[in-house]
Amino acid sequence: MTNLSVNINKVATLRNARGENRPDLLQVAADCERFGAQGITVHPRPDERHIRRSDVYSLRPLVKTEFNIEGYPAPEFMELVLQVRPEQVTLVPDAPDAVTSSAGWDVASNMEFLTGIVEQLREAGIRSSIFVGTDPDNIRLAAKTGADRVELYTKPYADLYPSDPESAVAPFAEAAETALKCGLGVNAGHDLSLDNLEWFHRHIPRLSEVSIGHALICDALYLGLEETIRRYREALSH
Repeated sequence: MTNLSVNINKVATLRNARGENRPDLLQVAADCERFGAQGITVHPRPDERHIRRSDVYSLRPLVKTEFNIEGYPAPEFMELVLQVRPEQVTLVPDAPDAVTSSAGWDVASNMEFLTGIVEQLREAGIRSSIFVGTDPDNIRLAAKTGADRVELYTKPYADLYPSDPESAVAPFAEAAETALKCGLGVNAGHDLSLDNLEWFHRHIPRLSEVSIGHALICDALYLGLEETIRRYREALSH
């Protein structure tokens, strides 16, 4: 089974636009789980433009499935996750002012740094996942850091899928196979949607988890949150 983790950053963005508590982020997280999500993902950025540090502390006792925290492992981020101790931390190479993730790690250039971060997480009993592209050599190096999983950056797949789905998914299938041979679990995320998720899932062996936020929240505006989560779960059931 491939788990669906709902990224609730966009809910926080909407809440922050008015400076009040509508929508209620904690209620949305609880509803996502109630409607069938198997995890909740947040990405607290330094400027707190969506998820705030206080949200992370509030969500920790509330999340009953799997709590996944994404972020660049700066000292303040590591302090937060080591205090909160989510089930998983996904390490991304984003600059503080990045609008959204736009690439995976160049592991070779960050080998010592990532190895040290992964060791800290392992000592705290937290599963680590490194955000990467599809380059097999880069994935093999990610395994050497001691990480538990990689998360495949799927925007290139989403961009090519409408015109050439076979070519779009091929490097991801190869990347997943490489990761599995190295003993890594495989997650995926970024621009996955109801349009392209089923095809991706069908072609990726032993995919552990997808983390989906923007598309899912957009779909929920039309379909409602419960029906949207049902449809994403259905796409992962084939």
